[in-house]
Amino acid sequence: MKELSVVIPVYRSERTLKPLYDKLTEVLAGMGLTYELVFVDDRGGTETWPIIEALAAADSRVVGVKLSRNYGQQAATICGFSMAGGAWIVTIDDDLEQNPERIRDLYAKAREGHAVVYGVYAQRTHSPWRNVTSRLVKKLFKIAIPSLNHEYTSYRIIRGEIAKKICDFTSPFPFIDGYLSWITSNYATVTIEHNERRYGKSNYNFRKLLELTINTFVTFSDLPLKFASYAGILSFLAGTLLALYILAGRLLGNITVTGYSSLMAGILLFGGMQMLILGIIGEYLGRIGFKTSAKPLYIIERIEGG
Repeated sequence: MKELSVVIPVYRSERTLKPLYDKLTEVLAGMGLTYELVFVDDRGGTETWPIIEALAAADSRVVGVKLSRNYGQQAATICGFSMAGGAWIVTIDDDLEQNPERIRDLYAKAREGHAVVYGVYAQRTHSPWRNVTSRLVKKLFKIAIPSLNHEYTSYRIIRGEIAKKICDFTSPFPFIDGYLSWITSNYATVTIEHNERRYGKSNYNFRKLLELTINTFVTFSDLPLKFASYAGILSFLAGTLLALYILAGRLLGNITVTGYSSLMAGILLFGGMQMLILGIIGEYLGRIGFKTSAKPLYIIERIEGG
């Protein structure tokens, strides 16, 4: 068994793959470990796979996996877990924002007896809106998923057998760090730097971040359903009080004609609340449908090297 596997989900990173490979091999050679590099092409374009093929042909320690289509970073990373054979598995992004040299620190901390070690950024170099939304989402996750390690990042080292257990989860909306919080609470962190992006821009736009947030909330927490229940109760109470107020006003002669404004306000308020609750329930029902359809999380089209 190899001592270390490094899993790299790849998406539109043709300009950083070779420099990343060079840095990883330099660092890992200096650590004196047996290792492998697992590049998983998540089909962000046609230019990355030839580079992965060339790396696998030139280096027997490189495994290239080509997915049949784009399945997302979480699914691509889990695919990498299924292919990795190391006693420890490191996950790192493909954009060079995470310094490969910090693998030494992650591995040293893990060897102290931790099952999972995260590289936590001292300061992020993302755009201001991305930093603000990330902090907000993590605060919401802290309320909805108390067991989750809220210092999680995509730069982590995981004990091999624990990473393999993640492959057994069958949710169509995977969240690796949520799975890890279910499997183990034995984690630690190492403070690392966050490098400036060299090429292009982040592949995570506002829409993708919003989708990830909704999927995580609905998959790992019943907080939205609780919110719907509480909103329904509050709407019922508010409607009852409004009805009693109108009835009392009518009996006392203070209300002679039912007002258009109050009628429309009531319709809009309670109609909107009903649509919100139905939407939340619909999100859960949709995920039940995805779950029962038993679609695979990903499909591998081709494997090179290994």
